Amino acid sequence: MSLHLWLGFLAAALVVAVSPGPGAVLSMSVGLRHGYWHALAGIAGLQTALLLQLSLVATGLGALLAASETAFLVVKLAGAGYLVWLGVRKWRARVDEGEAAALGPDVPEGFYRQGILVNLGNPKAIVFIAALVPQFIDPARPQLLQFLIIAATMCSVDTLVMSCYALLASRFRGMTSSPRAALLQNRIFGGLFVSAGLLLAVSSRK
Repeated sequence: MSLHLWLGFLAAALVVAVSPGPGAVLSMSVGLRHGYWHALAGIAGLQTALLLQLSLVATGLGALLAASETAFLVVKLAGAGYLVWLGVRKWRARVDEGEAAALGPDVPEGFYRQGILVNLGNPKAIVFIAALVPQFIDPARPQLLQFLIIAATMCSVDTLVMSCYALLASRFRGMTSSPRAALLQNRIFGGLFVSAGLLLAVSSRK
């Protein structure tokens, strides 16, 4: 991959990462309620799913998902259902127990799992990657190395952007110390997750 192509992909990856989505909502929600280090577990889950999506594109399965209406619909509805379920649990979470009650005693692992499922449940991300990545692949050069560079770039940029979202939200963590503020935070982010799920459910592959 030439420097010119890499810089173009870097710019595209930055625009994609900055665009608000379920990953940003998850990063801000956990950062606000539990702090950055817990949010980092969710961010790691987001990157794990991103690597899986890139692997699907590299092996050609991403094109299959893009071409199959049935496969796209199944993944889309499963992802939308998970986001709505996550939002409802967030909305109904008891303030005194918080996320620990919803996720069990191993909270960081719970956020890591959430990060994976949130990203994997969005088939539009795979279709988008399948359409974007090949444009930055030089067929005259070894493709495996180029895919590794693309994966490292995309995950690094996304980690940086999601970390900024989480760190910014964690600055306001003290505002959720009271029961009323914590309840309001649950309502806001629960509503955002439900909205994201409904938007995903009614969206098209375009």
